[in-house]
Amino acid sequence: YKKYKVPILTPKCFSLIGIMTFSAAAATFASLYFLFTNNDVILNKSRNPEPWEGVDPSKPQKLVTIHQKWRPIEELEQVKCMTK
Repeated sequence: YKKYKVPILTPKCFSLIGIMTFSAAAATFASLYFLFTNNDVILNKSRNPEPWEGVDPSKPQKLVTIHQKWRPIEELEQVKCMTK
């Protein structure tokens, strides 16, 4: 068997290392940001057993929303009032 010498740090690798480090840091920051700021993720369900009640229906939840108008359904509002 021939022993191959593997160059670990060459000047060509510095840009790749920088790009990969930046990408990993950005992915970590984005995941932590969305974990603590979005209503989609629930960290402590015992503190808020009905998290869907805290969602603002007038604010669109989708990335792109075209011609969305929200109107409450009377029957659902009555049922919600009866169950509280």
